[in-house]
Amino acid sequence: MSFGYKVLGFGSGGVGNPFIVATGGSPACGATSGDYKIHTFTGPGTFCVSNAGTPAGSDTVDYLVVAGGGAGGALRGGAGGAGGYRESGGTASGCYTTSPLGNCVSALPVTATGYPITVGGGGAASPTASGKGGSGSNSVFSTITSAGGGGGGGYGSGISPGTSGGSGGGGGAANGSCTATVAGSGNTPCQSPPQGNTGGINPNLDYGAGGGGGAGAVGGNAPGTSTPGQVAGVGGAGATTCISASPVAYAGGGGGGGYTQWNSGGTGGGGDGGTQSVRASTGGTVNTGGGGGGRGCVTAGGPATGGSGTVIIRYKFQ
Repeated sequence: MSFGYKVLGFGSGGVGNPFIVATGGSPACGATSGDYKIHTFTGPGTFCVSNAGTPAGSDTVDYLVVAGGGAGGALRGGAGGAGGYRESGGTASGCYTTSPLGNCVSALPVTATGYPITVGGGGAASPTASGKGGSGSNSVFSTITSAGGGGGGGYGSGISPGTSGGSGGGGGAANGSCTATVAGSGNTPCQSPPQGNTGGINPNLDYGAGGGGGAGAVGGNAPGTSTPGQVAGVGGAGATTCISASPVAYAGGGGGGGYTQWNSGGTGGGGDGGTQSVRASTGGTVNTGGGGGGRGCVTAGGPATGGSGTVIIRYKFQ
C-alpha cells in the first residue's frame, strides 16, 4: 500500500534549503565571496528573499546602511556632514572586519518576502551667496534607517548654523564681529551605536568655516592659526568596513571653506573645501555618503553637493 510520501529537495532554492536565497541589487543574484553572497544597492530597489533558511544554515543577514551626505554651505561655508552610518557586526556572514560601530550589533532575521531598499541622495548646494547646504536623504533597509547628513552653515552673524543629521554640518565662517558660529549635531535621531558625529565650528570670529562630522570623528574646528585666522576645519573621518570583501571607507565629513584657505574632507568620500576666489570646493563622493566641501563663494563655485549613500547586504548561501 502506498502512502504518497514526497521527498523534500535541498537544491539551491528548493523547499527545505537551510540557507537564504535572495535576489536584488548589483549583481542581481549577489556577488560571491567564498560561502557568502553580497548584494550592493546604489539606488532604490528590492531585496527579494525567496527562501528564509534555517538556523542550521543561515536565517540572518549582515548589513551596511549609509545615508546621503549633506552639502557644504556657500561663501566661506561650513562643510556638509556625512550620511548616517549603521552596520552589523559581521559574525553572521564570515566574521569579516567591521568598523567599531558594528561591534556587538546583531544581524537581521529575514523572512520570505520583498524588502524595499531606499538609498538616500546627497544634499543640494545652496543657490544663494550665504545660504546653508541642503541635507542628505535617509537610507533604509528593513528596520534600519540611517539619517541624511546635515548641510553646512552659511556665512555671517551665526544665523546660518550647520544642520543636524546622521552627522552634523559644520558651522559657517563668522565675520569678525559676531558670536561663534554653531555646528549641527550628529547622531540625530539618536541611535546606539551612534550613526555619526557633530560638525566643527568657527570659535575665532574669522573667515574659516567648520568641517562636517563623519561616522568616525567630529568635524574639525576652524583653528584660526593664520593671519587673520582664516584656516577652515578638516572633515571628520569616516568608517571602514570589509562587508564587500575588501576594506572600503564610507561617511566622511566635508572639509570647510574659507576666505583664502580651505581644508580637506575626511576619509570615506568627504569633499574638500574651497576658497572665495581661487579654489572650487568638491562634492562628496557618490555612494559613500560623504559630505560636500564648504564653498568659497557662489561664483568660485564647486559642486559642494553631498555624496549619495549605499546599502549592502551579506549572508551565507552554502
